Amino acid sequence: MQDFKVRYQHWLDSDKIDEATKAELIAIKDNDEEIEFRFGSYMEFGTGGLRSKMGAGCGMMNIYTVAQATEGLARALEEIGQEAKDKGVIIGCDSRNNSPLFQRRCAEVLTAHGIKVYLFESLRPTPMLSAGVRYFGCAAGINITASHNPAEYNGYKLYWNDGAQPTSEIADHVAHLIHTTDIFEGVPSREMAKDELITIVGKEFDEIFMDKVLCEQVYPDVIAKAADNLQVVYTPLCGAGYKIVPEVLKRIGIKHLYTVDCQMTPNGNFPGLAKPNPEYPAAFAEGIKVATEVNSDIIIANDPDCDRIGIMARDNNGEFKCVTGNQMGSLLLDYIFTALEEQGKMPVDAYAIKTIVSSEMPTAICKKHNVALHNVLTGFKFIAEVVGEHEEKGEGTFMLGFEESYGYMKGPYSRDKDGVVAAMLICEMAAYYSLRGMTMIDAVESLYGKYGYYMENSAEIYMEGLDGKEKIAALMEALRATEPKEIAGSRVINIRDYRAQTSKDTLTGDVVPTGLPKSNVMYFLAENGCVVVARPSGTEPKIKFYILANGKDEESAVANTKACTNALEDMLGLAHGSLKK
Repeated sequence: MQDFKVRYQHWLDSDKIDEATKAELIAIKDNDEEIEFRFGSYMEFGTGGLRSKMGAGCGMMNIYTVAQATEGLARALEEIGQEAKDKGVIIGCDSRNNSPLFQRRCAEVLTAHGIKVYLFESLRPTPMLSAGVRYFGCAAGINITASHNPAEYNGYKLYWNDGAQPTSEIADHVAHLIHTTDIFEGVPSREMAKDELITIVGKEFDEIFMDKVLCEQVYPDVIAKAADNLQVVYTPLCGAGYKIVPEVLKRIGIKHLYTVDCQMTPNGNFPGLAKPNPEYPAAFAEGIKVATEVNSDIIIANDPDCDRIGIMARDNNGEFKCVTGNQMGSLLLDYIFTALEEQGKMPVDAYAIKTIVSSEMPTAICKKHNVALHNVLTGFKFIAEVVGEHEEKGEGTFMLGFEESYGYMKGPYSRDKDGVVAAMLICEMAAYYSLRGMTMIDAVESLYGKYGYYMENSAEIYMEGLDGKEKIAALMEALRATEPKEIAGSRVINIRDYRAQTSKDTLTGDVVPTGLPKSNVMYFLAENGCVVVARPSGTEPKIKFYILANGKDEESAVANTKACTNALEDMLGLAHGSLKK
């Protein structure tokens, strides 16, 4: 019998599964393709934890796979010793369907092992989970969330004792413990839980967290000066930011805050949102309606777990335009540096961090302001590592960390991207520019005037289904076998294979280490400074592509972006125009 059918039968025969799950399994008994989809493989537990569609099966998110994952964590903490068990684990969740159920099951498994648990009383932003690990001195943290994925998904994010997601070594060991645990017989039952080991985390920690966020204001005076004329529209996209973010914005002095009421109630079905993702303009449709009614120039949206943030701003023609993640990262860096310099508060040992797939404009910004810039692999755990290393050495003043996918981090209290502090900083920055008669779109244009034209294009190809992983792997191998001589008419001078951890100078043939951890990423640098990057997603069945282009003016930057995109399509054997976000 095929392995997936064996696993299916194991589930069907178990007396541990509930009646609803058994009925779901019986309903697919004659559908081999569906059985293979659910049981053909296990969810991969990486540094980001687990993420998949919800449903019955070992390759799906459900109370059994969640309990098995938590059992792996519990065994890892037991190996560390009693101190880790006493420090405990903090557990949070977002607004997704089944998130509270999964959160509770995690607590049951951990307490059955005698591990202390801090349990958020209800949904909270992801950065609060990271901050909670650090504040309570926990050994680990779990957040039940699938971030910005569609409604049928859920996930399990693991955090380690520094508040960041774990290193590959730790994640691999937890994964080993998970996969050597029988999903039914090796996991404690609900009756074995010890509720006396649970501490509920509620409003008191809300206040502590908000105080830490408020300490990260850069230029507090500008809010008061601009408050009468500054209108802000906010939406949490039916997620965890619904309470904390508006409260923070009110506390910094935003007088005219308007919410998108139909999206202010947490709802795991995300009504009207095919993708509850602030990277996509479609997510702002309801916000634009409100902004039009109240004559606001800016709309802010968090994703459902409130670690990402996106905005739309009105241009001089009255049209709303998206500010991209790269543009916002550059705006925040320039604003923070400029505001501190104006106040005579700019530290001499300042440093910032961005990912290798993010815009190169921050390089120019940091150079002008004498700020050290660190480039890291995609993922905030790598940004957190740099911050941790500086803190350990007692060196440097951390200014900002960001990645192009709408994630920003500021301050020492959290080790993950933070949509709460980002919302506060964006409003503060909007006030700063409004006092100068500028919209956020004007501010973006002013960056180009100061630092040159940097433009980016990103695209993705989904490869779902049973052979999705194989297709992604084959495409990446094809790119590795390709050594383009030029990209868009400019000679390729450097090819980096981050899986092999090599950087090749194509002019000399010299190969040196990348100096970064191993990752399945290909990076091509042209002589004109344009960059093409390919990277499979770690959480979704897709491969992502990044074009980082520049030019002497807007026209040439646009032309280079298009030419680089065409060059990438040629490398992939795709028709021009195929790679559109």
